Amino acid sequence: MNENSPVAGDDAVAIARVLANDHVADIVEALNREPRETASELLCEIPFERVVDIFDQPELEGASELIEALPRDKASKLLAAMSVDRAADLVRDLDEPARSELLGNLATPLRATLLSILGYPEGSAASIMTTEYVSVPSSWTVGQTLDYIRKVERTRETVYAIYVVDPKTNVLLRATGLRRLIVGERDDLVMDIAPDRTPVTVSPLTDSEKVAQLISKYDLLAVPVVDHGKILGIVTVDDIIDIMTQETTEDVHRFGGMEALDEPYMKISFLAMIQKRAGWLCALFVSEMLTANAMQSYESELERAIVLTLFIPLIMSSGGNSGSQATSLVIRALALREISLGDWWRVALRELPTGLVLGSILGVVGVIRITLWQYFGLYDYGEHWHLIAATVGAALVGIVTFGSLAGSMLPFALKRIGFDPASASAPFVATLVDVTGLVIYFSVALVILRGTLL
Repeated sequence: MNENSPVAGDDAVAIARVLANDHVADIVEALNREPRETASELLCEIPFERVVDIFDQPELEGASELIEALPRDKASKLLAAMSVDRAADLVRDLDEPARSELLGNLATPLRATLLSILGYPEGSAASIMTTEYVSVPSSWTVGQTLDYIRKVERTRETVYAIYVVDPKTNVLLRATGLRRLIVGERDDLVMDIAPDRTPVTVSPLTDSEKVAQLISKYDLLAVPVVDHGKILGIVTVDDIIDIMTQETTEDVHRFGGMEALDEPYMKISFLAMIQKRAGWLCALFVSEMLTANAMQSYESELERAIVLTLFIPLIMSSGGNSGSQATSLVIRALALREISLGDWWRVALRELPTGLVLGSILGVVGVIRITLWQYFGLYDYGEHWHLIAATVGAALVGIVTFGSLAGSMLPFALKRIGFDPASASAPFVATLVDVTGLVIYFSVALVILRGTLL
């Protein structure tokens, strides 16, 4: 198919017929490879029920642009047929006047629901919840509940989690799974077969990461969003997976030393790519200038012991690598709530001896390398080669220890002042340790080589 021009009408029909028989995930993948105009043409030829399934997939790229390109009546009908949480996501991404036009064409109850969801801040539990859940009064029997599920299952996000509420106040009392209903007697009260414990819930403003942790901790398929005891909606595990995938991608981009991309790598424009990367590179470049300043401070020492320059790349990279390792471990532990801000001193007590041991290992390797090169004649480090080896070894211990300690503390410092710990990118840590590493290296050299080479 020609990627630079829309397909002909007959071709669009034929291709759409083929796509309509594929798995919805494969259809989405195929549409993502096509230009927006071609994808819009194909969607117009695919049966409506199939189009609903397609737009319900978060993996569909540019979904808001595609739905905006459809005729207004078809687009509104599509929003009404989609799952509420996904419809809210699409409406949130629409620009005016398309957003108001589409919302205006919806039935009043659905419009009110979408506006309610859109009123919550992005990243909160209520912003990703769906109102399509199964709830039944506590006075119902198992048989009544199963009959009800059969009637509404096509209009619910999930039927595997059933919420039991007070018939008068509509306050959430219990939560149960479909399995308990199936194995229960039809005349049993649903309240009696539900686990006798308070359901795990979240408030509307709970952060999505916290929701993900609760779902993982308690092995839930969904968690209800509750306000003053009443269910507003539920957040399902598939919605959380989608959200966490996006957030993880953003963290990976930041940790690589750049702004998070708003679009897939192959879809983002050249100018946008430059904008996302140039700022961070310039900031890191300016930071690296401090390395030149550090070396200038030891210019006379370098002139007298030029052999020291041979090991500068080794020294700098070792410190940066150890710092990046520590930063990666701490950022992930913070994200998984394995540690909190108050644990900084415990982390420091772990990283200090860890850095000493790792530095000693690298120091021994460095000393052995210099010794072997000297004995086998691969390079002549001069009559004081053993002092040079001691300098490199001792410097590695200090630099790797500092790198581990600094790299582990930086995420805590950023989180304390309100920044995302993922901003403690590997390049940033490496830059910090590079400058300090040079100071440590030449300070050690001054102590060990004084009176000989210096």
